[in-house]
Amino acid sequence: MKKIFTLLLFVGMTTYSFSQDIKYGVHFATNVSNMDYETDGIRPNPHRNGFVFGAFVDYGFTETLAVMTELQYSPEGANLQYYKTDYLNLPVILNYNIFGGFKVGVGPQVGLKIHKENDGFKNFVFSGVGFAEYMITDEIGVDFRYLYGISNVFDDDMNLEARQGVMQFGFTYRL
Repeated sequence: MKKIFTLLLFVGMTTYSFSQDIKYGVHFATNVSNMDYETDGIRPNPHRNGFVFGAFVDYGFTETLAVMTELQYSPEGANLQYYKTDYLNLPVILNYNIFGGFKVGVGPQVGLKIHKENDGFKNFVFSGVGFAEYMITDEIGVDFRYLYGISNVFDDDMNLEARQGVMQFGFTYRL
């Protein structure tokens, strides 16, 4: 009986895993980034604009539920010389297709700071992501994301504490 149950479980899991809808694509967006300070931070705190690009994989579990993971380059921080940071981000977004081509989702994101060393910023930051996407066709979509920093972006030895706030307006193309 145990062998039959194990065989049925294995066949069921294999069939389910091969029936998943997996889509690949690219994402291009523009950022509007700013820092949110706990206490007195930089008095003039202008937002920073930049271009985001990345590639994603969308794993469809059902027709309405999917997990999307992406690797993207994102310029963030404030628009002051010493507060500009660039990240290689990895969001993992659980998304739900509400109707037609409209999806909403949430998830965590980890960011790796790139191109600068010993600048007072942490090398890894964590954020939460809110996501909305509308698929115009089966391949082309527009999306909006809001990322809010969970961790402090500054090193522990600095007297500043700030979190990133980033809005992304973008386009996706599924291959």
